[in-house]
Amino acid sequence: MTMELERKSGILLHPTSLPGKDGIGDLGPEAYSWIDFLSKSGTQMWQILPLGPTGYADSPYQCFSAFAGNPYLVSPILLMEDGLLKSPDLKNRPEFPINEVDYGPAINWKTDLLNIAFTAFTEKQAEKLKSEFENFCEEKKDWLNDFALFMAIKEEQELHPWLDWPEPLKTREKEALEQTQDRLAEKIKKHKFNQFLFFRQWARLKNYARQKGIEII
Repeated sequence: MTMELERKSGILLHPTSLPGKDGIGDLGPEAYSWIDFLSKSGTQMWQILPLGPTGYADSPYQCFSAFAGNPYLVSPILLMEDGLLKSPDLKNRPEFPINEVDYGPAINWKTDLLNIAFTAFTEKQAEKLKSEFENFCEEKKDWLNDFALFMAIKEEQELHPWLDWPEPLKTREKEALEQTQDRLAEKIKKHKFNQFLFFRQWARLKNYARQKGIEII
């Protein structure tokens, strides 16, 4: 008995390779245009590399988490549509190279925009968005709480590897972690919010791809 497999065509492309004005390809309008192109060309699959938050050398295969998303893929344009950014927030955009990604300046720029979006979120009375965020935190709590704590500590430790952290944090002493959670509560919430933004935009993009008959693998 032989199994007949349906033949499909696909293209490998990481979202960071998409064009855009913010130094790095993201999950915004250019990603939707890419899916439109795949659909019109009869391509059925979009193969991507891992989308996790990258560490040293910015390789998608060297991530801080197997579950978290890379917040630098969050689209500023879509954040504007959500009311979390305004046009003036983008007026000081650096001039990024067209044919390659310069990760250092791009990460600094995206980090600034994510911080602005987080401030807007905490100050706005957007009940629907806050409810979505709370639901997301509850749904993803099995990995999100530890990840956000890890990233907040790493930020406080000036991005040094965990092996260089103070001993009580390195060995996950309960009292030290509890004190750190209290001290870094706002930073922890910010990293959770960045994940919320990533997964919110990623879910919308995947849904659009399904509607266009494109399988993302």
